[in-house]
Amino acid sequence: MIVFLILVGFTMKYVWPPIAKALDDRAAKIAEGLAAADKAKSELSAANKRVEAELGQARNESAQRLADAERRAQAIVEEAKARATEEGNKIVAAARVEADQQALKAREALREQVAALAVKGAEQILRKEVNAGVHADLLARLQTEL
Repeated sequence: MIVFLILVGFTMKYVWPPIAKALDDRAAKIAEGLAAADKAKSELSAANKRVEAELGQARNESAQRLADAERRAQAIVEEAKARATEEGNKIVAAARVEADQQALKAREALREQVAALAVKGAEQILRKEVNAGVHADLLARLQTEL
């Protein structure tokens, strides 16, 4: 019994403390591992929530940009239509001005021709030559009346 008590005393003093310390260290490591796993799980959950929030924000931004791009495209189309209409109006106005000028030139040419014909007719009626230098005032008045 003395040997047993010596063995128990020796074991309690020299063998049991390192075994207990090893068991406590192992339990602490397992507890740390479980805590780290729980922490990693919560961080993963938080990261997933952040990723979802970022994806939602990115989707909203892309939808906003797409809507802005569509509005800008529509504005560009409207602007191009307005410019085309304006350019068409300018072309029509220029054509009208040119037509008016052509008509004015044609009237002037016609007046000159009618005046020349009137002079020739008067020559034929009077049976003598009408001098343009002498009768310039008369011819100018005739042209303005025509």
